[in-house]
Amino acid sequence: MASVLYMSMSLDGFIAGPNERMDNGLGDGGERLHEWIFRGGVDVDTDGVEAATAAIRRAGSVNGRIMDEAMSTGAVVAGRGTFEPAGGWRGDHHDGVPIYIVAREEPGIDVSEWPLVTYVPDVRVAMARAKEEAGDRDVLVHGAGVTRLALAAGVLDELELHVVPVLLGEGRRLFDGLPSGQIELERTRILEGEDGVTHLHYRVRGERDATDSDRPD
Repeated sequence: MASVLYMSMSLDGFIAGPNERMDNGLGDGGERLHEWIFRGGVDVDTDGVEAATAAIRRAGSVNGRIMDEAMSTGAVVAGRGTFEPAGGWRGDHHDGVPIYIVAREEPGIDVSEWPLVTYVPDVRVAMARAKEEAGDRDVLVHGAGVTRLALAAGVLDELELHVVPVLLGEGRRLFDGLPSGQIELERTRILEGEDGVTHLHYRVRGERDATDSDRPD
């Protein structure tokens, strides 16, 4: 059981293009980062995101394997900056698992009819509750802001980064704004996906001072 960030990013580190707003959640050109998910002859605009995701999972591809892993998680932890522009995933990210949104303010969208969704002001509390709900399954983590909070709090266990062969040049970076200190990662897997995407999996080993020498585990 682990908390795992799943995130598509450009080779120069951007997870969204410029001009992000509620009606342009991925920014200008940001859709390019998620094209690897929506392959397999499904029209996203007509059939919907769920159908497109299901199609790639059925394809038996490397990308499908990654989507299977993401969609087999037992809970979701996200930030409101990811959740609300996505329309709250209509109250159900996948398979009826609980969704915890880390936010100190009241919801910016109506969540009253979505029993799976809980707003929590503290990332440690959100992650603890999500892990309890997930049981022996992983927790899927969504969003740059909540990722930085979870890393700083020491409650993010693993990262699955989908590196797309494109340079966006500007937009929003995943790791901007991390607190000072060096966070060590252990690379545990590299998979070459279809359409040029590379899936990199890391385990978070923890924070150390940049002046510390390497020490054995």
